[in-house]
Amino acid sequence: MTPPIDAHVRLDTHPTHPSAVTAVLTGTQAHIAHLSLAAAAWAVVADNVLVLVRIDHEEPYWAKDAAEHLSSGGITVEITPRLQEAMDDEWTWASYPMSWCTRSEIREVSNQAQKIHDDIRHGQLLIHTHSDDGHTTVAVGTYLHRNGKSVYLHGEDHLRQVADTFDSIAAALLTFERVHGAEMRPGPAPLTDTERAAAEARAPLALTAAKAEPVRPEPETVPAYLADPGDHDALLDAFINSHSEWERWRTWSDETTHAIHESQTLRIERVHETPTHEAAWTVAAYETPVSDRMWVLTATDATPAPMLEELLNHLAEGDVWDAAIGAPVDEKMVTAATQPLSDAGWKHTVDGRWIRWTSPAGDAGVQFDAFTAQHPSQNLATWTVWAGPDPDRPTWTLTASPHTPSSLLADLSGTLAHETGLRRPQTAAPERRTSLVTSPPATPAVAATPAASRTH
Repeated sequence: MTPPIDAHVRLDTHPTHPSAVTAVLTGTQAHIAHLSLAAAAWAVVADNVLVLVRIDHEEPYWAKDAAEHLSSGGITVEITPRLQEAMDDEWTWASYPMSWCTRSEIREVSNQAQKIHDDIRHGQLLIHTHSDDGHTTVAVGTYLHRNGKSVYLHGEDHLRQVADTFDSIAAALLTFERVHGAEMRPGPAPLTDTERAAAEARAPLALTAAKAEPVRPEPETVPAYLADPGDHDALLDAFINSHSEWERWRTWSDETTHAIHESQTLRIERVHETPTHEAAWTVAAYETPVSDRMWVLTATDATPAPMLEELLNHLAEGDVWDAAIGAPVDEKMVTAATQPLSDAGWKHTVDGRWIRWTSPAGDAGVQFDAFTAQHPSQNLATWTVWAGPDPDRPTWTLTASPHTPSSLLADLSGTLAHETGLRRPQTAAPERRTSLVTSPPATPAVAATPAASRTH
């Protein structure tokens, strides 16, 4: 009987790169796992720590493949729950240019692009010149192996392909110059955003010391508009997972998530990292999949969890297409939208074009712009919901265009006026537990490749 291998591999998501995967190796025979992962293009970033970084964001898929190979060889593999969730997420590129490809064919195309990227990065494919053909980056290079073949490259990142081959450098350069002579530039193009992020993720990692976290105070119950934002991404994930009529779409950079209703006429955009005053959420409704917006609603990243929960609940259950396109907003619609505030005794004032409802404590309010309401076709911010020290210094805001359904606004008003949420008192930032953190990297010595060009 073959004795078990004394090696343990713990796979987890990278602490800073959205899709990269780390492997922490332990055991007296950890070198066996190390050799196996290194052969599969995992990079060493610390003692017995490796990272898998790709330009196609397919790290969870290939990490799962590596885990299966290690396990079949008698090595113990542990996969953290958050990485397992990423492995199980069979996502699809939004607006993928090769629409005829199946998911496995898309993965094969990107894997070939990954090999080209790795060959350039390791100096095995020397780029002589590059150009912009009006749509993407093209280049000519020569392999220092594979019998020294020269290649014509088309595309960037996970879409880069070998479009033609040549028996000599001279033939390749003459052909390239004939087509792209006016735009030719010597050497490789600058790194794309994706390649730059990948290089940063391969920077050395260090283990922080384990320190106990201070006891966190119990949260207090406060009005919904003063509650903590909570985890917005988790709220969106739970919404999509529990409503099969909604589908998740991922953008090129992983900075934004889109959720689209099966009718294609209701869409959610969630930007994961935004300045506090800019919209992190955008919800829009359309008459048809190709028509202009009927209405649009935005919310900043600090919007309290109870407000977002109410918004998502209404999107799932309410009549969000109940909008009279082109008709002016009348008094009846305004009254219906704000009735919960009036019932709760919020202060009602009129100041020129502005109609306002303010909480008794003056720390939250709703503002209606009667002027923009008369231009419904422009989808201007007509409603503004806010909370904070005052309207000019809000902690968070939510805006809505003229034809946002009164029923949705009434639900949000009801949450403002009557619901509560949890807020944890502010304390000093806790010390981090033992984890992987990125050391300040030097400028990565990575072969330059084409500049980013993305669409969505």
